[in-house]
Amino acid sequence: MLVLGLSFFAGLSGAQDKKIVLRVADYLVPNHLLIEPLVKYWMNAVTKGTGGTVEFEYYPSEQLGKAKDMLALALSGVADIAMVNPSYTSDKLPLSGVVELPGGFGTACSGTLALLRLTKQGGVLATKEHLPLGFRPIFMVVLPPYQIILRHKLESMKSFEGEKIQTTGGPKESMLRKVKAVPVRIAGPDVYDSLSRGTIDGAVLPTASILSYKLSESARFITIGENFGSGVGMYGISEGRWKKLPESIQKIMLEAGEAASRNVCAVADKGVAADYEKLKQQGVAVISFPPADHKEIAALAATVGAEWADALDKRGKPGNEVLKAFTEALTAVR
Repeated sequence: MLVLGLSFFAGLSGAQDKKIVLRVADYLVPNHLLIEPLVKYWMNAVTKGTGGTVEFEYYPSEQLGKAKDMLALALSGVADIAMVNPSYTSDKLPLSGVVELPGGFGTACSGTLALLRLTKQGGVLATKEHLPLGFRPIFMVVLPPYQIILRHKLESMKSFEGEKIQTTGGPKESMLRKVKAVPVRIAGPDVYDSLSRGTIDGAVLPTASILSYKLSESARFITIGENFGSGVGMYGISEGRWKKLPESIQKIMLEAGEAASRNVCAVADKGVAADYEKLKQQGVAVISFPPADHKEIAALAATVGAEWADALDKRGKPGNEVLKAFTEALTAVR
């Protein structure tokens, strides 16, 4: 955990003359598990670190705009800071989707800390994608690796063959095809009904979502120790708004951003073990694949990443450069 410094004592004397109120927007429901350890953690740290100079108005639940429009809200100034999901804005942030690829990491903190490296000044995502767009991520989270939960008996990789499995698309859809499943695009909140009706046979989601959507009522088998993809949320600000803030406040916001990111990923990782215990209590069998299957899944995930990078290269985007940088960052934070 980072300890926020006392740098504001040296640099905020001028800034303290006038309060700064920033609007923070996202699409999380009010009781979402990310709000306290990430969003409120960061806002409280900044307000405290600036001696009350910076205050916030928080707008969750798409109050200022839809999830797909969060980047536009930040860039236009409707929100000062907004939660951006690369999968919702893949036309603008295709390279940032590298953290959603399957197979790369085993914990939320590995993914989050690697992403932090790439988004900092001089990082490949900062230089190649964010700053040219006029967007600056401040704090973020990469979710724990997504697992697959199934209605039917799960014993090995072969159990996926022909199974209709929910996905939100992108690399996770490609991964499902690699294991010979049939991907079905369904939004998270609609999975419960689809699973209970038998429209789908399973879903690929983080354990926390599997619990919150009550999927254990219909599905009785879940994987453990795999990575079928992930999700990410980056809270960022437009470069124009950022440059209007005093440097002393910028420094505190970035320090608080790293602290909040580290805090939330630790909370998320700790929650995974508890999630599995709850699922077991609900009668769900937790399945750890044999080493040979685990190795094959990792190899298939690597091909998904390679295909993702090559496709971006063909579009004139540095996909392989970003994938290499992310892989190196994962090694560095382990």
